[in-house]
Amino acid sequence: MSSPKSTRISIPTETGSAEKSPQFEPLLDVDQAAALLRVHPKTAQKWAREGKIPAIHYGHRWLFRASELDSWVESQVHLPRHACRQSEEIR
Repeated sequence: MSSPKSTRISIPTETGSAEKSPQFEPLLDVDQAAALLRVHPKTAQKWAREGKIPAIHYGHRWLFRASELDSWVESQVHLPRHACRQSEEIR
């Protein structure tokens, strides 16, 4: 029998190029995302299932990008009807 050949994938790069190779952002699991959002993991999972927070459903797991969660938090804080803005209006 012949031995199986291994396949290597290489990304061509230009010599002297200022551009870096593409880097992928690590994905967070539910526990890590919940810690980042400072909520219970079940809450993060529920929000993901309901589409309230950006998430990726992969098999039986929910995965999150920290940058997308950060953008989501910023968008929630800048809402005109956010609780912290309403308290300023009352003063």
